Amino acid sequence: MLISIRDLASKAKPVHYSEKHDVTELLQGREGLVGHGTLSMEVDAQSAYGMTEVKGQFTLPVELICSRCLNTTEQTLFIPFHEVFTQKSELMPLDESDNTHLVSEDKIELNPYVEETVSLALPYIPLCSTTCKGLCPECGQNRNETSCDCKQDKLDPRLAGLADFFKE
Repeated sequence: MLISIRDLASKAKPVHYSEKHDVTELLQGREGLVGHGTLSMEVDAQSAYGMTEVKGQFTLPVELICSRCLNTTEQTLFIPFHEVFTQKSELMPLDESDNTHLVSEDKIELNPYVEETVSLALPYIPLCSTTCKGLCPECGQNRNETSCDCKQDKLDPRLAGLADFFKE
């Protein structure tokens, strides 16, 4: 997605951009990702005082493998996007953690920023639900579907001697 700084500067109101983006190449080989849909981008851009602000939201449907129970789960990610661009180095903030980027061209290419935002928004440890019980470590049964009778008491080997002490 290209945004022209010159065109934005001539408009008083924010300009809305809506675009679909194929992220197959970006998400290829991601562990835990079974499938995904098309990224929908809805952003507004506005230029004022030598700064160009682009903010909005991305929507991405994904199919992930739950890290606890290994079932697939479909989720829709709603990803906020906010970046600020300037062509004047004197307008750059001193704080480097700010989302302000120095650009030399009249057009801003948003794709690298979009790809970075999407990559960081993918769940590191995907879950089918926050209450997922996972798999039994003894028999491998999915605890969300059925309960098993496996003994779950694990005794720390460093304290095994104390267990014998209380048997008497």
